[in-house]
Amino acid sequence: MRFTERLKDSEHPSVAIIGLGYVGLPLALEFIRGGCEVTGIDVDPEKPRMIGQGRSYLKHIPSENISEAVDTGRFETTTDFSRMRDSDAIIICVPTPLGASREPDLSYVVNTGREVVKYLQPGQLVVLESTTYPGTTREQLLPILEEGGMKAGVDFFLAFSPEREDPGNKHFTTRTIPKLVGALTAEGVEAAQKVYSCAVDNVVTVSSPEVAEMAKITENTYRAVNIALVNELKMLAARMGVDIWEVIRAASTKPFGYTPFYPGPGLGGHCIPIDPFYLTWKAHQFGMPTRFIELAGEINTAMPSFVVSVITRALNDRQKSVKGSRVIILGMAYKPDIDDIRETPALKVMDELLELGADVDYNDPFVGSIGRTRQTSRRPVSVDLTEESLAGYDCAVIITDHSCYDYQWIVDNSDLIVDTRNACVGTTRGMEKIVKA
Repeated sequence: MRFTERLKDSEHPSVAIIGLGYVGLPLALEFIRGGCEVTGIDVDPEKPRMIGQGRSYLKHIPSENISEAVDTGRFETTTDFSRMRDSDAIIICVPTPLGASREPDLSYVVNTGREVVKYLQPGQLVVLESTTYPGTTREQLLPILEEGGMKAGVDFFLAFSPEREDPGNKHFTTRTIPKLVGALTAEGVEAAQKVYSCAVDNVVTVSSPEVAEMAKITENTYRAVNIALVNELKMLAARMGVDIWEVIRAASTKPFGYTPFYPGPGLGGHCIPIDPFYLTWKAHQFGMPTRFIELAGEINTAMPSFVVSVITRALNDRQKSVKGSRVIILGMAYKPDIDDIRETPALKVMDELLELGADVDYNDPFVGSIGRTRQTSRRPVSVDLTEESLAGYDCAVIITDHSCYDYQWIVDNSDLIVDTRNACVGTTRGMEKIVKA
């Protein structure tokens, strides 16, 4: 099978993107900037409604960007999956979370595949972007798409192209981050390269979906393992009375053989805390333990408890117990300057402190409230920060180092600071109040 006439001859293929979250929405905007017609599909009716009004529901994406896309007349959003039948390419950007026992949950991918097969047309390209274990595209999605009677590589194209979104990154965007693509056939690779070239500057092709799937898992496992190493070094350095942040700065002066990673209160986001567990699960099917990866997961998962232990000791040094103390968490998002709370360690720190009897609030200028999540059933809201309110807490815990926080002001108006991000490094007063965690 060769390109459909439209894919071959059109400079701007039409694209349907399923899932308009942190991955799908930025990708849709880049396709529109590249001159394509985009149909955005999401099961949440609020997202198409807000996009239709030119409003953004992701704080790192300005509403002006949405308005500009809508004003082109080439961006339609809907909850109607049947609209994908008119597009040249169908791109799946749905979540791949972990289950209660940290096993892969592919229900979103499977259910989306069952919707796609209802409307799949000859010559269309289907691409899975959701991060998953090697083999998912071929073993899980392919059989579902072929249930309609068409054959991949004969009647339609099937590929995997891992998302590499980094919300809030000022240096790299969806367009400038190289895009990996692996397909079942050479023609599928060619089709995917043609489509993605409209939205990204550099499309990198690989020999199979499995290579692309494994590459994404490798990228995030590499980060998870190195973060676990520096987190373990942080705990050791703390016992030795050594500042791990100064150690990292010193080691970073070596111009070769060293890449700095930074400790924190635990891993957050959809990728790094989750992806390595997809790989370990798959490895067990081949009878191979992944001890290195699993150990890294144990260390990173334990970091919120370490933070709570530092808070406990810091309060104890001031002759206060955790029970009955008022604690405010500064920053609920998993990284600075975004509103994403997926897998955020802040929720885990909050829950442990509440279980110990503390009275816990939080402030986050990007996260006004927290709905029910996999991590917690509580529904707290962000409290205002004033000189009077800060002074009323026994301890302020910096979990997310948002750039809009005035850390000197926070130190000046707090009785005790537990800093998990070295955010107070530039302050010049009140150093005696700061405890690093």
